[in-house]
Amino acid sequence: MSRPLSSSEVERALGNDRIGTELVAETGGMRIWHLRLAPNETLPAHRHDRPYFWTVLTDGTAISRYGDGRIEDVIYKNGQTQHFPDLSPDNTFVHDLTNTGEEELAFVTVEFER
Repeated sequence: MSRPLSSSEVERALGNDRIGTELVAETGGMRIWHLRLAPNETLPAHRHDRPYFWTVLTDGTAISRYGDGRIEDVIYKNGQTQHFPDLSPDNTFVHDLTNTGEEELAFVTVEFER
């Protein structure tokens, strides 16, 4: 069973806006990220404070621990997309992501300027 993010992990995450494993483009008001996680690999806790969407490129499972103490198990299906249009410095969240599956988990994520 996973433990919640600690207060020090949340504090560090508030200074971390690296929401993927590779920033592939930064142009005209957006940043495009690739996120690839091997089985059992974790993307460290980070903040989301800009509108963004992600699309998953693989089927897989993960667990995410949030700054508010929630822990969520997630099942992803290739092509699934989620959009977060209302994020801002005043409306932000913190989380990490661990691949709990047996195959690589891959996403493309696009952030928009506030």
